[in-house]
Amino acid sequence: MYTIEMAYARMREMQDLANRSRAHQTAERRAEARAARSVSRAARAKKR
Repeated sequence: MYTIEMAYARMREMQDLANRSRAHQTAERRAEARAARSVSRAARAKKR
């Protein structure tokens, strides 16, 4: 038998997974942006 408690526990698991995935993607984007900034800074410094 599938109870409301089981459904609620499953819903919470799915929310936790989604939140972890979102946090991971945000961290990757931040790292990519940081890398892009450092590359553009190096290019500007080279021009001077």
